[in-house]
Amino acid sequence: MLGVSMRRREFIYFIGSAAAAWPSAANAQQLALPKIGFLNNTSLDPSMDLLRAFHQGLKENGYVEGENVTIDYRWADNRLDQLPNLAADLVRRAVTVLVTTGGTTAALAAKAATATIPICFVVGEDPVRVGLVASLARPGGNLTGINFLVGELGAKRLDLLRELVPSASRVAVLVNPAGPNAEPTIRDVEAAGRAMGLQTQLVRASTSSEINATFATFVRERPDALLVGADPFFTSRRAQLVQLAAHHSVIAIYSGRQFPEIGGLISYGASLTNAIRQIGVCAGRILKGAKPADLPVEQSTKFELVINAETARMLGLNVSAAFLARADDVID
Repeated sequence: MLGVSMRRREFIYFIGSAAAAWPSAANAQQLALPKIGFLNNTSLDPSMDLLRAFHQGLKENGYVEGENVTIDYRWADNRLDQLPNLAADLVRRAVTVLVTTGGTTAALAAKAATATIPICFVVGEDPVRVGLVASLARPGGNLTGINFLVGELGAKRLDLLRELVPSASRVAVLVNPAGPNAEPTIRDVEAAGRAMGLQTQLVRASTSSEINATFATFVRERPDALLVGADPFFTSRRAQLVQLAAHHSVIAIYSGRQFPEIGGLISYGASLTNAIRQIGVCAGRILKGAKPADLPVEQSTKFELVINAETARMLGLNVSAAFLARADDVID
């Protein structure tokens, strides 16, 4: 609880320290500054590093919060049904640009809220297929952003699991049926499993209690490994997933480094921090006058393989030196 309070104080200081030092004349001019609406489906406390990355992207275009731009933050605290109301609230506040960093659900909520305010999104699936833009090269309309490439990497994660556990014959695949990435993950992993001669066992969870029930079945069925699909809900429940995997000695691979950072075994995926920095750059370009219709949707450019070596030892895995050398980060 103390750590949470410290992080909150850090954030409050982070966004308020500049304002505290302004002279009264500068405060009077604050209303004239451009305003960014920032919409996220999770919460502040686990997002501090991402916020720093976003501010870094803005700074690359010459924008610093409290100096020449203001930011209104809205956090859904994993209540996805609140996203439309939060997006509508930001639109009512006449933000200059609306930034969504909570995946497809947040981006669609923003699109439904306004057809005129520019929107920069970060999504993990094809933005053309879900109806956000007309094409990647020429988005059209008032939206553009970053395609984070999460659902399409299931085959690579399955291959990494097979390399870690060569004797594996059956891999459980956890997806959120209510999430946007379930279908591409299932399609990608099942096809890759057939090609590798692996049996894939599909399991679904969209609530905390369903995650608990999933691991309870592992006690009876004992899959050789677990692939956790990329989904914002799973990221928000990463502590629960990592703790259950440790408790039941399940070898698991995840979509992002947030998992091995708190004890998960291994992750492979696009760098979320870099994608959020890119969306800060996008917002900065729009503040300078660029039109979303003319800004191509960018693909993630940085991918990370992260291994928690201590967790590997606890699971009795002998990870080769060659495998460790390929990792972008080894947590020990």
